[in-house]
Amino acid sequence: MEVNEFINKNLIKMKLESNNKDSVIKELIEIMAKNDVITDKEEVIKKAMEREEKGTTGVGKGVAIPHVKSDAVKRPAVAFGRSDQGIDYGSMDEKPSYLFFLITVPEESHNEHLKLLAQLSRNLVHDDFRNNLLEAKDEAEIMNILEKI
Repeated sequence: MEVNEFINKNLIKMKLESNNKDSVIKELIEIMAKNDVITDKEEVIKKAMEREEKGTTGVGKGVAIPHVKSDAVKRPAVAFGRSDQGIDYGSMDEKPSYLFFLITVPEESHNEHLKLLAQLSRNLVHDDFRNNLLEAKDEAEIMNILEKI
């Protein structure tokens, strides 16, 4: 199971319009909805917000990895968004987040989202990996970076 199996150029937004945590989640879920990954946008938003109430998915070092497990998800997918100005995501290190990975999986999935989360986390601890994502010029470049993990 590789992250690049669950993301494509259509699930990448190079310049997020959001300026707060809730709107980032909604903006990434909107991308999922437009790409026929989910059946009920409001249900997925609700599940994402419930997950955030349990503890922030802002992992620090400028990264947030919100994740959702729901019956409204058709298939496992990953959406990526980037914010140039940074967003206060309530991260563990209390610094703004710039890179966002939304992981969605169907409710009946076992631990697929945990495997994707682990794979992303192992790579996102490296400064060069994060910097490459921050400096990427377009969706194709993001895909190239993700294909190497």
